[in-house]
Amino acid sequence: MKILMIGGTGLLGSAAAQIFVDRKNEIKTLSLPPLPQGAPLPPEMEIVFQDANKLTDDEMLDLMNGYDIFVFATGVDERVEFPAPVYDAYYKYNIAPLERYLPLAKKAGMKGAVVCGSYFSWLAKERPDMNLCAKHPYIRSRIEQEKVCEKYADKNFGVGVLELPYIFGTQPGRKPVWTILIEQLQRFEKMPFTMYPAGGTAMLTVRQVGEAMVGAAEQAYAAAEKGEAGFRAYGISCVNMTWREFLKIVYRAMDGIPDRKIVDVPKWTFQAFGLVMRKDYAKRNVDSGIDPVGLADIMGMNLFIPTDDCKELGCTSDDIEKAIFDSIKLSKIAFEGKAELVGMKGE
Repeated sequence: MKILMIGGTGLLGSAAAQIFVDRKNEIKTLSLPPLPQGAPLPPEMEIVFQDANKLTDDEMLDLMNGYDIFVFATGVDERVEFPAPVYDAYYKYNIAPLERYLPLAKKAGMKGAVVCGSYFSWLAKERPDMNLCAKHPYIRSRIEQEKVCEKYADKNFGVGVLELPYIFGTQPGRKPVWTILIEQLQRFEKMPFTMYPAGGTAMLTVRQVGEAMVGAAEQAYAAAEKGEAGFRAYGISCVNMTWREFLKIVYRAMDGIPDRKIVDVPKWTFQAFGLVMRKDYAKRNVDSGIDPVGLADIMGMNLFIPTDDCKELGCTSDDIEKAIFDSIKLSKIAFEGKAELVGMKGE
């Protein structure tokens, strides 16, 4: 296959790029500078330093011609802060590009696309009684993103959305997203225990995300060849872990504490903290993609996803504890300002 990716130098895109190359595929990526210093990018991957959002339709079409699969490994998640209304930012970076790129990919004769989405979409569809789209702009945006993908899929053009959960692993030179967790845990630094919700989450490693991306591309290509393609949302999880299990690993990595005491937080306590966060956001003119009060419902549940889809996509076993450990170690270094790292950005 010939792959055109947006975001191939990022944490997830680069992992997929290496696997594409290992499986004898040709790959080109559109990416924004700077490259993270020391990032292990496959030398076989052609890198075009260009903001895809600033290309004309004709310019994008020229890049797509002759390629088989389009991979959208970019966008922003709920941890990137924006002024109100935050939904506009999610539309700009996660939805509008696909409204433009997917019909262009079909016009160029490509056979399919793979899009990195969010496991909040999986939860919203699994639990409609929670009314998550009404409460959380970010979750609504991810559902709308999937609707766009489904709109352009047909029997000759397959679109797969990976509903990605917590991801662990590092890319040399790139700031991990987990610095926010390091900051949150500082408030318990002088206490003999840490207070946290009693739920848990699905998760996987960066390498497993890369395998899922490649597997989804291979499935879309094969189905389109038979005229049997269409839309597919994959619930992604290789490991399901409680917050308590997770935080014990975090503390070993962060402070060398072998068995930190974790105390379950009642839902009302988390909601009260959410009210404080609402005031902080308002003070800083920041709109939250995930309402901090409503987040209590999500954090207090075991947001566990069956591993079947990942097995189908060819994800192999990996050391999740090491991936968490490495992510937290680098996050602490970043939090303490001991390294210059490329961070997340909206564009």
